[in-house]
Amino acid sequence: MRPALPVLLLIAACGCAMALQVHAQGVVKRCTSMSGETIFTDRRCEDVGGMDRLPRVSQGGGSSLARAGCSRTLSDLVYQITAAVDNKDVNRLAGVYQWAGVSNAAANRIMDKLEAIVNRPLVDIAPIRPAPAPIVDEDGLVIDENADGYYPQTTARPRPTGLRLEQTLRNSSTPSRTVFGLRRNYNCFWISL
Repeated sequence: MRPALPVLLLIAACGCAMALQVHAQGVVKRCTSMSGETIFTDRRCEDVGGMDRLPRVSQGGGSSLARAGCSRTLSDLVYQITAAVDNKDVNRLAGVYQWAGVSNAAANRIMDKLEAIVNRPLVDIAPIRPAPAPIVDEDGLVIDENADGYYPQTTARPRPTGLRLEQTLRNSSTPSRTVFGLRRNYNCFWISL
């Protein structure tokens, strides 16, 4: 029985070494670029110019991924919107809306719009980025409108200014599109109509 003890210790030491190696490599994330390509990275999706794929949550709100507080990242905001639509929960969607400065009458109209949004099936959420700057010469004359963004002015991608929800009308295949504006307040992301 004594020879088995060193063998067990050796197996345990190897297992710990492999676990440390896997932990040091980090977690690989699957992101989607703006053109729809899949990117695998160990960094945040926002750092590589992409965003997390749409997370799906269980019906009835019984998710083990419950997130409290405000959405500090764009991925958290997309998760909250997806969860609200999947669960048909207008209050959850209203929880990420920027209500500052909205009158009672306007709030009622906005809630009606949000309720219509959560009652439609969600297809995709895509970020909206500002249009690329035109190419100008040294005199300030526009040489190329750069509408396709072929000539990038910088390597940094512009931050999204909005989110586009692609949905279908209820009980049909007719497409429906909603554009939310993005606001950053109190170090959190909020949506607006």
